[in-house]
Amino acid sequence: MNHEIQLVERPTAAPSHEHIKIVETEKPEPAQGEVLVKLLYVSVDPYMRGRMSNAKSYIAPFQLNEPMEGGVVGEVVQSKADSLSEGDIITGMLPWQEFTTAKADTLRKIDPELGPITTSLGILGMPGLTAYFGLMDIGQPKEGETLVVSGAAGAVGSTVVQIGKIAGCHVVGIAGSDEKTAYLKNELGVDEAINYKTEDVPSRLEAACPNGVDVYFDNVGGEISDAVYPLLNKFARIAQCGAISSYNVPNAQGPRMQSYLIKSSALIKGFTVGDYQERFNEGFNHLSKWLKEGRLTYEETITEGFENIPDAFFGLFEGTNLGKQLVKVSAPSNS
Repeated sequence: MNHEIQLVERPTAAPSHEHIKIVETEKPEPAQGEVLVKLLYVSVDPYMRGRMSNAKSYIAPFQLNEPMEGGVVGEVVQSKADSLSEGDIITGMLPWQEFTTAKADTLRKIDPELGPITTSLGILGMPGLTAYFGLMDIGQPKEGETLVVSGAAGAVGSTVVQIGKIAGCHVVGIAGSDEKTAYLKNELGVDEAINYKTEDVPSRLEAACPNGVDVYFDNVGGEISDAVYPLLNKFARIAQCGAISSYNVPNAQGPRMQSYLIKSSALIKGFTVGDYQERFNEGFNHLSKWLKEGRLTYEETITEGFENIPDAFFGLFEGTNLGKQLVKVSAPSNS
């Protein structure tokens, strides 16, 4: 038998088990041009919270009583396509099903020589590309400038702070535990790390950014961003990547940012990684080069068990993960 995870009710606040259920189904059969894939690793990401709503967005909402989906790493266990063979390790956007079928041309075969297969869901996948394009295209960091990163210990933020150091910036990372701030300082080399749960963010930011803020890579929004805006320098750039602080808060309100943007002539631009699809090879080449050179590193939080995918997803909103949050569903056959 097979199992899949369905959305059965749309949450209005924090998602929980009442909104999701695990359903037993039959193992599907691939059609011509398709492959049967066994899930190995599943990526859970904050943007999925938006897909649980039926509000208009940049990506279609999950359908009720249908399997949720996201980035996965899988193994081809049966192929009816010329381009993929049994045993190939692939990545793609697939349903949360232990076994699922997909058209071969929607999947990418993973080159294990570039790194562990999980990196295709992290630093060499969507989070890494998000970090690269958001910082380099929108933030345009210059040597000697000050870069502030919220959500700095997550999959995207931890890559942003490292690219910022490669660019020669004074980097300030904001995270939610002493373990995470120690990781940012000791492992990733940020200049200052702030624990927003135990420290006064406005005063700590002012001390950590004596020359103001030139680039702000925002993953969280909310009160943390409210503390950054007054420190913006002339012609500062803000890459608005996420707003996880308000994803589970309907009609969230906060201080108005317009006066700070006007006074600093700052640029703020929201984006998703899909905006840069035609330039993915550029980002991938830089990220893989820096990883090989040892200039980039990464951390993964791996939960085991298909049935634990929902809990791993819910944990994102509590900040339980360090680096990329993944769920290991099964091991490759050749392992």
